[in-house]
Amino acid sequence: MAARCIAHVDMDAFYVSVELRRRPELRGLPVIVAGSGPRAVVTTASYEARRFGVGSAMPAARARRLCPDGIYLPPDFAYYREASREVMALVRACCDQVEVIGLDEAYLDLSELPAPHAAMRRLVQAIATQTGLHCSIGIGPNKLVAKVASDAEKPRGFVVLSATQARERFAHSPCGLIPGIGPKTAERLRGAGLDTLAKLAAASPEQLAARFGARFAAALQSRARFEDDSPVTEERKVVSESRETTFDYDIADPGALEEVLERLTEQLCATLVRQERRGRTIGIKVRLDDFSTHTRARTLAEPVASLERVLPVALDLLRRFGAPRPVRLLGVRVAGLETAAASDSEQLTLLV
Repeated sequence: MAARCIAHVDMDAFYVSVELRRRPELRGLPVIVAGSGPRAVVTTASYEARRFGVGSAMPAARARRLCPDGIYLPPDFAYYREASREVMALVRACCDQVEVIGLDEAYLDLSELPAPHAAMRRLVQAIATQTGLHCSIGIGPNKLVAKVASDAEKPRGFVVLSATQARERFAHSPCGLIPGIGPKTAERLRGAGLDTLAKLAAASPEQLAARFGARFAAALQSRARFEDDSPVTEERKVVSESRETTFDYDIADPGALEEVLERLTEQLCATLVRQERRGRTIGIKVRLDDFSTHTRARTLAEPVASLERVLPVALDLLRRFGAPRPVRLLGVRVAGLETAAASDSEQLTLLV
């Protein structure tokens, strides 16, 4: 059996790069794609803007303070989706097993190719020539190594690492470098004196299990050692669908909140009906003005997708929660999704 060879393709500053295709006069300038509301966040920033400390998911107001002379563009996701289709068509032409992640990244299983590195060099060139965009490539024996490698030398990086080489290269990197180790977990690890991947990998399994639980501790150490046997799957199993919005100004009026919830639920249900999916668990997400986040959920006896079935539950959850403070963000979610059978009575109801 051939050794696994996995590549991760990650587009460089994708949204900004797509904008620069139609605004080439902005090349070399600090360009930031961000909304315009008082609570808008940065979608992405050019590498020139990043030198000022501007980064993705940063509040746009802070970005403007850090880079007051930057060029701020509103996001155009329809345009970005079209550019993504161009790129992913080229990616899919490389091999049979491709897992697309969002608009700007994908995993490829190159294990059956006779010259995988050369194939990726050709892909880089094809993307640049045919779309005018650039990407970084990471190649390794698994998805984890490939993912971290693709980010190691951005932009236009091309990094090939074995698991051993990844352990050596990133031994002194913070644990948060690894996908799946979020800020809160990384903070807990630092509190335990495990502030690098090498320390986490070498930690006592018993002591780690006492703090994090045996299963999670084992998973953390496995990832710190760059061990990963997850396959490259052509279809990602999406188990939930949600819609949420952050308000420009905090909302305290229950009636106004219910109007927003109805609009979000209508958008969510339209997507579920179009995709012929439904779920049993309905939930809401409420972030108050003190930044505390609260969730409420209810699981039904049968899967649903229609506005008539989802909205009453979502509204009841919101009313029972009774927000004690003004609300900053509101969201709705349907989880435990499955494909609806064509003969199912719920689906027939949706289609009439």
